[in-house]
Amino acid sequence: MPAQIQLRVNGKEYQSKVEPRVLLVHYLRDVLGLTGTHVGCETSLCGACTVLVDGKAVKSCTMLAVQADGAEITTIEGFAGTWNNGKGLHPLQEGFWEKHGLQCGYCTPGMILTAAQLLQENSNPSEAEIRNAIAGNLCRCTGYQHIVDSIQYAAKKMSGKGK
Repeated sequence: MPAQIQLRVNGKEYQSKVEPRVLLVHYLRDVLGLTGTHVGCETSLCGACTVLVDGKAVKSCTMLAVQADGAEITTIEGFAGTWNNGKGLHPLQEGFWEKHGLQCGYCTPGMILTAAQLLQENSNPSEAEIRNAIAGNLCRCTGYQHIVDSIQYAAKKMSGKGK
């Protein structure tokens, strides 16, 4: 029997009836059309489906849509709007562009949203802290160094110490 859920996604309110077994990743992609949240492994190993749920990075393939009832969710589509009143890219997005933190781009939304939680909790992380934070997100293209550089770029820019 479908359950009624209400959530706020990227600043917009949604009310839906969903089957209790629907994963949050499928709700975001199939019901709301937010395809920036990628389906990778569906076993919580790759991190491609990472979104922010009430400000915390969550692998949306491990959460049922009904568990998100009442939550504030940010996907990559709404992420730029969280910075500078939505004017321009978020420094993490800019960092991935400037420091070549992506190649194919499949892991990028999950990496960016994972890094967002890190920088919320630690505005000046070391390279080791960055690598530890993104350890649950797999990238098959970059070798991770450019991703680390991208996050360091964003940290400096957000603190006012960088470009």
